[in-house]
Amino acid sequence: MSKTNRVPGRSMAAAFTIAAGAMISLVPGIGAAQAQSGSQTASAASTLPGGASSLNETYRDWRVACAQQGTQKQCVLSQIQSQQNGQRVLAIELNAPSSNAVSGALVLPFGLALDSGVTFQIDEKPAMQPIRFRTCMPGGCLVTVNFDAPTLAALRAGSALKVKATADGGAIAPFSISLQGFGTALDRVGTLSR
Repeated sequence: MSKTNRVPGRSMAAAFTIAAGAMISLVPGIGAAQAQSGSQTASAASTLPGGASSLNETYRDWRVACAQQGTQKQCVLSQIQSQQNGQRVLAIELNAPSSNAVSGALVLPFGLALDSGVTFQIDEKPAMQPIRFRTCMPGGCLVTVNFDAPTLAALRAGSALKVKATADGGAIAPFSISLQGFGTALDRVGTLSR
């Protein structure tokens, strides 16, 4: 399996709309902001570097994306892993840090036992408590993630965030999210979000 990191865009936002009216996307609002930014540049000055209406940067295995829509600015960090055929294996997106914590979403493929949830483990540290799947959509199954300050410190120092799920047949389905560039990307999102 080959890993490809891509910046989520408009199609990603559309792929992660939940039917109940709540919008949960891998880049909430960024796709729409990028599409409308041209018409709103005259109405509000951008607070992104150089007056940009959107920004995409790479920090090793993590991407930072920001978009300005009017006076609102949305910044996230993300990682997308794809197979060689382009099919997405997993995607994780985290919002800008707030009160020394970070929240976001993880999307995993179909074929997993949803009742078992997922377990996170940073390198060889003890595994965290299981987290339930929130729902499944056409793009995969969604897990809401919340990392507190001690977990963020461990993520910054770690090399891999291991995700363990259970396949529908009962076998363990392991995934691994590289943490190379995570700390720098998280700091950048925090700075850009101010």
